Amino acid sequence: MLVCLTEDCREKTLNGNAESRSPSADIESAYAWIRLSISLLLSTAGGIGMWSFVVALPAVQADFGSPRGAASVAFTLTMIGFATGGVVMGRLADRYGIVPPGLIGVVLLTIGYVATGYAPTLPWFALAHGVIGFGTSATFGPLMSDVSHWFTRRRGVAVAIVSCGNYLGGTLWPPLVEHFIATDGWRATQIGIGVLCLVSMLPLTLMLRRRAPIHDVEGSEARTNQTHGSLGLSPTALMVLLCLAGLGCCVAMSMPQVHIVAYCGDLGYGPARGAEMLSAMMAFGIVSRLASGFIADRIGGLPTLLIGSVLQGIALFLYLWFDSLVSLYVISALFGLFQGGLVPMYAIIVREYFRPQEAGARLGIVLMATLLGMALGGWMSGAIYDFTGSYRAAFVNGLAWNLLNVGVVLWLLQREGRGRRLAYA
Repeated sequence: MLVCLTEDCREKTLNGNAESRSPSADIESAYAWIRLSISLLLSTAGGIGMWSFVVALPAVQADFGSPRGAASVAFTLTMIGFATGGVVMGRLADRYGIVPPGLIGVVLLTIGYVATGYAPTLPWFALAHGVIGFGTSATFGPLMSDVSHWFTRRRGVAVAIVSCGNYLGGTLWPPLVEHFIATDGWRATQIGIGVLCLVSMLPLTLMLRRRAPIHDVEGSEARTNQTHGSLGLSPTALMVLLCLAGLGCCVAMSMPQVHIVAYCGDLGYGPARGAEMLSAMMAFGIVSRLASGFIADRIGGLPTLLIGSVLQGIALFLYLWFDSLVSLYVISALFGLFQGGLVPMYAIIVREYFRPQEAGARLGIVLMATLLGMALGGWMSGAIYDFTGSYRAAFVNGLAWNLLNVGVVLWLLQREGRGRRLAYA
C-alpha cells in the first residue's frame, strides 16, 4: 500500500479524485429529482406562512376590533419580512448551501407563529408576522435557486415544480386553517401551526445537505455576456427593470389573493366560500406554474412572463363585471391559471441573464420587489376599501399596476429582438 506523505502528493491525489468525477455528474441525475421532490415538500410546508393570515383576517379583525386596513398591516409585514429575508437567505445559500438558511427559517417560523398566538395587541401580532415572513422566505427563492443548479435542459420545469410548493401550500392550508379557526379559535391555530412547522420542516431541511454541483464557469460567463449584449443593458439596469416589473405584477396579483376571503364575506357568501375560492386559485396556479415551466424551456423566461401578465390582467378585468358566487369561483380559478407562472419566471430570467454564482442573491433581490408588491398591494387594497366602501376601485388599481408590468416586459423583449437583429446583420 502506498501512502502520500508529502503535501505535493496529497494535492495531486485530491486533484485526481476531483477530476475523476465530472462537475456535471449530478446534474439531471436521479438524485437531482429526489432532491427536487424533497424541496417541493419543504416549500409546501413552509408555504403556510404566506396563506394562514389571509384566512385568519376576518377573525383577527373582529378580535382586535380594528379596521380592515389596519388588520391588513400584518400581511404587509409578512411580505416585507419575506422580501428582506429572501435577499439574506439567498446570500447565505450562495455561500453555505441551502441547509443553514433552511434551519434559520424553521426556527423563525416556529417562534413567529407561537408569538402571534399569544399576541396581546394588533401591533404585536403584526410584528410577529414579519418574523413569519422572514422565516418563510427560506422555503421559496433559495429553494428555487438551489434547484436551478441541479438542472440544465429541464431547468424551467424543475424551478416551476419547486415553486409549486408555495401554491400547494395555498391549496392545502386555507381550508385546514379555516376549519381549526372555526373549531379552536385563531390563537390556538397559530400556535399549532408553529409546532407543525418545527416537526415537519426540520428533517426535510437536513435531507438537503449535499452541496450544489459545480458549473462550467467560463461557459456561464460567455452565455451571460451574450444575453446582456442582446439587451444592451448593464446588469444593474436590468435588475432595476426586473424589480419594477415584479413590483407591478404583484401589486396586481395581491388584490384577489389577499382579499378574496373578506370580499366574499362582504358579498354575503361567507369566509368559508372565500377560502374555497383561494384554494381553487392556488390549485389552478399549480397547473399554471408547471405549464409555464414547459413553455419557458422552449421560448425563454421573458416571453413566458409576458403571456402570464397579459392573462392576469384579463382575469382582473373580469372581477370588475361579475360577482355572483358561481362566477367568482370560475374567475378565481382562471386567475390562478393565468398568474401562477409569473413569479417562477423571474428565477428563470435571473439564470438566463446572470452568473450562476450570483443566482441566490440576484433572485432574492428580484423576489424582494415582487413581495414588496404583494405587501403594498395587500395594504393598498384594504385602504382603498376603507376609503370607498367597496373593492371595485381596488380591482382597477390592480389593473393599472399590471399594465406597468406588461410595459416593462414588452420593452425588454423589443430591445432583445433589436439586439439580435443587429448581431446577425
